[in-house]
Amino acid sequence: MATELVRSILGSATEYLAVVGAISASYVALKFSITILNWIQLYVFGKCRDVGVKLRSYGQWAVVTGATDGIGKEYARQLAKYGINIVLISRTLSKLQDVASEIESSFRVKTKVIAADFSLGTSIYENIRSQLQGMEIGILVNNVGLSYDFPEFFLDISEREKLFMNLLHVNCTSVTMMSSIVMPGMAQRKKGLVINIASAAGNMPTPLLSVYSACKVYVRYLSECLNHEYRNKGIEVQCINPYFVCSNMSKIRRPNLMIPSAETYVRSALGTVGVTENDCGYFPHTLMDMAANLLPHFIAQKINFNTLLSASKRAKKKADAKKSS
Repeated sequence: MATELVRSILGSATEYLAVVGAISASYVALKFSITILNWIQLYVFGKCRDVGVKLRSYGQWAVVTGATDGIGKEYARQLAKYGINIVLISRTLSKLQDVASEIESSFRVKTKVIAADFSLGTSIYENIRSQLQGMEIGILVNNVGLSYDFPEFFLDISEREKLFMNLLHVNCTSVTMMSSIVMPGMAQRKKGLVINIASAAGNMPTPLLSVYSACKVYVRYLSECLNHEYRNKGIEVQCINPYFVCSNMSKIRRPNLMIPSAETYVRSALGTVGVTENDCGYFPHTLMDMAANLLPHFIAQKINFNTLLSASKRAKKKADAKKSS
């Protein structure tokens, strides 16, 4: 009798696991199908639109933070290419003036430069507010960002508390305050676009970049919340989550299919405006993100950690070799 009871329990457990397995497989298949349909909409039909007409419709000026290098500079250049005047905000005045001169001569648009060190916290924003007063700002690109020099354990970071505050000010305070300054004008005109550059490091917990990863989650959640609050009032808030792109921040110089140049990346990301609210901005990055999301969380986390740990060891070895030479 006991044997029959055990067999009955095992049979019921097997049936239960089979049902759970079928439901799980159906869920993964459905999620994959939805993702494919979204890709088709975004990267096939979305590319058929005249992006320039869409972008120009928001207003005369675009504000770009972190505008002198990498992704920020390319957003400024490519928006200017569509005939939009550009406000460039970054830390170094000489770099700002060089980029402004390049944009004006290449695209025949107006520019304005504002030198501001976003790591200084809230003290910089009254000057920015006063310099933007009265301008018809249709697009805000919150691009300025700061990361670690290399992946590292939380307690092993040199001068960690100073870095942590800088990370919070540059990555979080900047997005919050710039949105607060620029969005009222958009709300008044019932039209505007805010593009917040987050990171794939905010799509899942990223050990060894812990504070940076947490900052980018903040950017993503703030973007989604603001979009829900204001999309029916004419303001679109988009969050872009890149993987590695050739830039000073990534320290990668040679582009390839998976690590594009900033120019290639931004051209692709601008094509997603008005099509998606939250995206990696570049098709190969979207593929990588989907693959990571299909993996069980603990496996994806382990791969992520091991990859960054290897990068940390290489960076330390390179730094040690440089010191000894």
